Amino acid sequence: MKIDLSGKTAVISASSAGIGLAIATGLAAAGAEVVINGRKQDAVDRAIERIRQDVSGARVRGVARDLGGREGCDAFVEAIPAADILVNNLGFFGPGDILGTDDDEWQRYFEVNVMSGVRLTRAYLQGMIERKWGRVIFISSESGLSIPGDMLAYGFSKTSQLSIARGVAKFAAGTGVTVNSVLPGPTLSDGIREMLNERAQATGKPVEQILDEFVLETRGSSIIRRSTSTEEVANMVVYASSMQASATTGAALRVDGGIVDSIS
Repeated sequence: MKIDLSGKTAVISASSAGIGLAIATGLAAAGAEVVINGRKQDAVDRAIERIRQDVSGARVRGVARDLGGREGCDAFVEAIPAADILVNNLGFFGPGDILGTDDDEWQRYFEVNVMSGVRLTRAYLQGMIERKWGRVIFISSESGLSIPGDMLAYGFSKTSQLSIARGVAKFAAGTGVTVNSVLPGPTLSDGIREMLNERAQATGKPVEQILDEFVLETRGSSIIRRSTSTEEVANMVVYASSMQASATTGAALRVDGGIVDSIS
């Protein structure tokens, strides 16, 4: 299968590092013009340079805006008024149970993880419908299905993305626009690496080993028995963005290594 996205413009939120950068690199390799986003210009510039090094002839540009609020989203859309592919990747995670998460933190999860995708989808969807082609993808998580009691607000935000994606897919029925969610499991992203670095230094173990051990300890249903790479997540997103995925919409596409113990 050859995926060719030449002539398509792809916007990937929070794509200066981690899963977002891997997705942007994969889409650029498939021929799309990619728009990198991050909060800081220097991080965006580094990501652009890295993609150009990894993908010969890559068409890539960047817009530094904080998409965790309405003002940043509006400014981003003003700079990039149209897109054929939208990957709602922005999100953050952290510990917090029902007793340890205050109102402000709940609101922050909602604004950043949920409303950023709502706002960008609302901005770009009409143009996709008018052009009779488009792809909208929400990067959710296996935690949106297997809600962690110690990361409750995060799990809530990821479940919300699943609901929104399914509803938008129904809204866009018959238009040539598909809307899907992608659900990674524990993934060795830059954020995870930074979070585990202190433990790696204390134990003398590689970060990769620590994350794999975490998967085995806390996600015993994992079938691959290891963490996921950012490239593995990106591969699913590139496929869902392709012409070949035209009959895949309203779906929750799992890249969780089999953690969610369900056949549906």
